[in-house]
Amino acid sequence: MTSASCARPTRPLSGKPAGYVGLASYSSLGRLWALLRGAEAQGRTVSLVRGDPPETARRRVAGYALSGAGFFVDTAPLLAELEDGFETHPALVALLAGDSGPLRDELNTHFELRLDFVVALTAGRDLIVRPEFAFRPLVPGLSTLPPRLPLRARRLARDEVNVLLLRACGLG
Repeated sequence: MTSASCARPTRPLSGKPAGYVGLASYSSLGRLWALLRGAEAQGRTVSLVRGDPPETARRRVAGYALSGAGFFVDTAPLLAELEDGFETHPALVALLAGDSGPLRDELNTHFELRLDFVVALTAGRDLIVRPEFAFRPLVPGLSTLPPRLPLRARRLARDEVNVLLLRACGLG
């Protein structure tokens, strides 16, 4: 953790903010601390969330990425984008025809899925997380996909998010 965030957070959030997923009920500060220690041990960046004092039991865990994660792509925003302004790329033409395979292959080859998490503990002892996932090029400019495409990860189930968080923290 950075020097500003190295103190163990001790003040839970009063409630669950919008956009967070509940991971565990009846959790504890010890569980949160174990996740943060594990993330640091795995080389992840653990930092304060902007605006939070150091004692707040909420931290951002960044720096975990998955390659070959094309199956996580959410095709709905892409299809909406293509309906508004058609882009000519073989993978996008195939997507419009109902075949997402070429797009997934392109993502598997030239992109990684960057997985950042904001993990927190509430006063009700709920361990919660807000996933912040984004596709990023492995080498900028190497992919021939149009750069303005909305490449987003599909909405993941609670258990999927939990497994990915545990892997990012070296606990799963």
